[in-house]
Amino acid sequence: MRYRDNGPGRERQWTGPRAVMDNGQWTMDNGQWTMDNGQWTMDNESKEIEKVFAFVNKNIKYLMENLNRRDFVKYSGMAGAMSVAGASSLQAGEVNISSVKPTVSGSIKIKSVNSNFEREPLNPYRFKGSAITDSWQGISVLESDSGIRKIGLATQGVLWSDSKVFAAHSESAGNAIMYAMSEHALQIVKGQSFNDPVQLMEALLPEVWAYGKKITGNPDLRKTFALNAMVSVDNAAWLLYAAENKLKTFDEMILPAYRQGLSTRHKKVASIPAFSVGTPAEKIKQAADEGYFIMKIKTGAPGTQQEMIEKDMAFLTSVHKAIGHYETPYTLNGKIPYYFDANGRYEKKETLLRFLDHAKKIGAFEQLAVIEEPFDESNEDYVGDMGVRVAADESAHTVEDAAKRIEMGYTAIAVKAIAKTLSMTMKITQLAYEKKIPCFCADLTVNPVLVEWNKNIAARLPAFPGMTVGLQEANGHQYYKNWDRLASYHPYADASWVKARKGVFELNEDYYQKSGGILEPVKHYEDLFNA
Repeated sequence: MRYRDNGPGRERQWTGPRAVMDNGQWTMDNGQWTMDNGQWTMDNESKEIEKVFAFVNKNIKYLMENLNRRDFVKYSGMAGAMSVAGASSLQAGEVNISSVKPTVSGSIKIKSVNSNFEREPLNPYRFKGSAITDSWQGISVLESDSGIRKIGLATQGVLWSDSKVFAAHSESAGNAIMYAMSEHALQIVKGQSFNDPVQLMEALLPEVWAYGKKITGNPDLRKTFALNAMVSVDNAAWLLYAAENKLKTFDEMILPAYRQGLSTRHKKVASIPAFSVGTPAEKIKQAADEGYFIMKIKTGAPGTQQEMIEKDMAFLTSVHKAIGHYETPYTLNGKIPYYFDANGRYEKKETLLRFLDHAKKIGAFEQLAVIEEPFDESNEDYVGDMGVRVAADESAHTVEDAAKRIEMGYTAIAVKAIAKTLSMTMKITQLAYEKKIPCFCADLTVNPVLVEWNKNIAARLPAFPGMTVGLQEANGHQYYKNWDRLASYHPYADASWVKARKGVFELNEDYYQKSGGILEPVKHYEDLFNA
């Protein structure tokens, strides 16, 4: 098996971890990481990552002896009885085992699992007062006892899913923590049976979340961090589910309970680029000149709250001056809409109101389509009286959290099948449909194959108010240094619906019949497990 660090202009072996579990033993290509007799060893890697796996070293023997018979909770609602928040107080050598007997059952049995990851360098993407420069692509394998093997992909978003984890570790160590949680999830599902992925993920989430709290030492670990860690496992489960049930399209995959919320078939979906905090207005104007008509613009500049709001207001002024006069056929009023995302940087409602007052002062307020996640999720201020549509993203971890945000006046939800699992996204979109709350798809700077997983959702969501097309953020082409190579992995790389043209993805019957290619094997990732 191979692992590559695809740095600028080169492909070479990387000295970092790439773990494989086989017959109870961890192994690592080129001898860089090895697991033998219950101990990790490593070459040429940072001490930060060593700390991440110190916990695994101390617990591996117990895990290997008990993992296949560990208790497994059927419903996430049972998590409260397990006191999962207490997991962080466990000492090394202890594992939090529930007293509930395994209850997940079904017609599809997972016989074996495997995992891998690849690192991809990024142009710095600045948000939440920090920046990411390295993207880990998680890869999970599930094989059923009928011999069908499926590979699921994920892009890890440590800064997005829990900025405290990102701040407490090096960028690589934060990614290693999330990867360890993905591997843990795989070991839990090994030997389990399920009927559908939603059932499986409901049982898995409390276990993975508790494990994450343990290895981070953070009892307040955000649930979204665990969901992000589960994406590759969830995707593999959906592909296995489809194959076992001989389902040929994404429409057939949607469970009956969630079909109403995903019943639209857009012919066009807007491709929304994203711009970091402080991006020059000229660069945003260039995107508008290329046909992009709605752009995600990050606010929440670094510094104190006073420094932040001053910079954000100046940023809004420069953006409005650059593109405020542009027109588009894809909005009902013909004007370019503004989509701002503060990623929870605003501490008080009054600060956001200053931003909105400034928008009114310069004539930009009427073009504010949505303000995404302005506050930290601990802020429970009512936002339905601000005169602008406020969307929940990170704070809408689960369908229960989304319902709470709706009660707090949030009138839109940014859904991310590629960050919170397809299983959870189906539940959230159905709730939103029933509550008449519009949704749109946000990105996690994912690879081109995962863009299609998100696109399948965006293509089927009801139209966003004021728009005539579906909405999907897709910013990978802006930030991956090797985007073209990644795009070549797509099973239908040359299809007309893969690339946006003049700011929109044009979706025809071929797209819907092929489901964007998500059900097809991807040779590059298959080869990682065939060597």
